[in-house]
Amino acid sequence: MKNRRWFLPGILALAFIVVLVWGFVQYETKNDYKQMLNNEYQRLFYDMKDNVENVQVNLSKVLLAESKDLNILLLSQIWQNALTAQEKLSQMPVSHKDLSKTEKFLNQAADYCYSLIQAYLDGKPITSKQRHALFALQDNASYLADELSNLHNKIMKGRLNFNLVRRREDRQLDKANENIMDARLTKFEEKITNNYPELIYDGPFSDQVLNVKPRGLGGKVVSVSEAKDIAKKFIGVKKVRKITKFEEGKKSNAANISAYTFSISPENASKERAIYISVSKKGGKVIWMMNPRPVDRKKLSVNDALKYAKKFLEEKGYKGMEPNYSLKFDGVVLFNFAYKDNNVTVYADNIKVKVALDNGEIVGFDAAAYLKSHYDRDLPKPKLTEEQARDKVKLDFDIENVRLALIPKNGIKEVLCYEFKGKYKGSNFIVYINAETGKEEKILKVIRDENGILMI
Repeated sequence: MKNRRWFLPGILALAFIVVLVWGFVQYETKNDYKQMLNNEYQRLFYDMKDNVENVQVNLSKVLLAESKDLNILLLSQIWQNALTAQEKLSQMPVSHKDLSKTEKFLNQAADYCYSLIQAYLDGKPITSKQRHALFALQDNASYLADELSNLHNKIMKGRLNFNLVRRREDRQLDKANENIMDARLTKFEEKITNNYPELIYDGPFSDQVLNVKPRGLGGKVVSVSEAKDIAKKFIGVKKVRKITKFEEGKKSNAANISAYTFSISPENASKERAIYISVSKKGGKVIWMMNPRPVDRKKLSVNDALKYAKKFLEEKGYKGMEPNYSLKFDGVVLFNFAYKDNNVTVYADNIKVKVALDNGEIVGFDAAAYLKSHYDRDLPKPKLTEEQARDKVKLDFDIENVRLALIPKNGIKEVLCYEFKGKYKGSNFIVYINAETGKEEKILKVIRDENGILMI
């Protein structure tokens, strides 16, 4: 009886100790995770800093160099370093809406140097106006490098913890505003707002391309109420329980389109997540839609999903669209469609459609590129015959298919090409030959695997 009296308290004490140990282990594991994540962010930061410093140093060398070969080498290094720095920045726990100019600067630095490489290869040396633009880029790169060095010093002194920045712990951020990454890089944002040249060149990130007015919207401006009706009709009125506007007038970086953005609560809210959709203010066109619901059971094949995607585009009024590549992941298939004008594939007018493999529902849609680029073109006639264009392709390239295609080149320009699909040494490639000049414009490698088709 005496033993029984102590039995229950003993069990409870043992359970308490077990819970205490478990809690301590969990606490330590959580701290280890935080430290690991903070170390990863630090690694990204150091990589970004090193690449920005290389951009700054090589820009200063380009301003001094006279050799064509050396300039091409330096410009190539700047191009790679700026792209890498931008890629690292995109992974940092920083508010990207506040750093759009920093990302634009890095993209343009890469893009501008690439355009100068192309000019060099065409026999055109750097002009005095281009040198002036390079000097402005170098000045801004130097300022950004200095700000990153200041941040580096704070990291070394333990005054900047990336986990606090990531979690946005307001009280601590308010106490030490100068110690967080946003504050330092926002200073750079303010500088380049007032001290940044408009870069005139041919490239996808050039100001003349970014500022081009979208061509596929139409003329009428729609109200918020009209945009809501468009969004509900696009999703399916019966599926919508509640629709809320949370952004107005924001522009898509890719398409430069002012839009209303809505959050839609579906009728089956217990099982499905909110759907997001953006409707252009001008023309009332759906720019993109995202339904992030999970897909558990995959019943459909890629071909089945393609039928759903084609039907969807037809129902939404997008005629003459043909699939070009696909990618399967996380229970969905992403299809890329391009517009076909008679017998010419127009790659700039492309739409992405994402299909769920459980029931064929459209869970993603992106028509930004199509709405930016689509208009009734007066397509040029090819000056070269197909046979003449074939002569420009490597002899041992095994050609399987030929068609005409209008491909984007250096931003807003488009070039009519013969598209040759085939194999070379066991790999699939696409070669584009200019249908007017016979110049080899582009080569893409086609990657096929169990998840789909990609072109790189």
